Amino acid sequence: MSVAPPASASPRRRRSPRKALAWAFLVVFLVPAFGALGALASRGGPTHWSQWDRNVASRLGDATAHPEARVLVMSGPTRGWKGALAVHSWIVIKHANDRSWSRYDVAGWGTPVRLNWWPPDLWFGQYGQVLVDLKGAEAEALIPRIEAAIKKYPYANAGDYRIWPGPNSNTFVATVLRAVPELGITMPPNAVGRDFRPYPYAGLTDSRTGVEASAWGLLGVKLGWVEGVEVNVLGLVAGLDLRHPALKLPGFGRVGVDPVATASAK
Repeated sequence: MSVAPPASASPRRRRSPRKALAWAFLVVFLVPAFGALGALASRGGPTHWSQWDRNVASRLGDATAHPEARVLVMSGPTRGWKGALAVHSWIVIKHANDRSWSRYDVAGWGTPVRLNWWPPDLWFGQYGQVLVDLKGAEAEALIPRIEAAIKKYPYANAGDYRIWPGPNSNTFVATVLRAVPELGITMPPNAVGRDFRPYPYAGLTDSRTGVEASAWGLLGVKLGWVEGVEVNVLGLVAGLDLRHPALKLPGFGRVGVDPVATASAK
């Protein structure tokens, strides 16, 4: 004679993998992204381009005051509401004894690659964050390769620029960094467009210190000493910085120890 199980007993429900992924995407990617947008809204929203402070002067000053060669990679928040989620990046170089700086950006209208569009370390009245500042013989040795990568940039024609998923300003800088991995840096996690490629990719990371897999910069994963651990979903990046312990969060970028390489330009 069989005994029926108590009425209160019921089979344990299996968790749906789809629901788990949806919750992970919500918590890891969407919550920080909306948090960054909310933080910008609480500050009154983005500043209109016409209201940027034109009295801010470059900290780098005249190039003749810096006789040695120099390479800087910098970034600053993009304009408008997208500035809550993304940064704009650029490159500054100077050969030894040059009398002027050479700043390279990519813009979204006209011919994309711009030379000396802004003062070397400024972006809409704000100082850029220094990602790398290399000086002397080491900088001089790398500048020709940087210049060659700039000349070969494949999206340098009018109409090539695309704000998302790329190619954009961050795609431009990432392309140069891939050509010169000795710079030993990774771009900020909120440099949307840095992972764009016109094809699926699996191989070494930009710094050559790890491996990555990416589908057109829209979905990908990285594991490397310089890059740390990163997961990219639709251009939003979350992960961990291993060298300089920090979280990587959409919108907020790095949250933790500042990288040693991020020294103030002087």
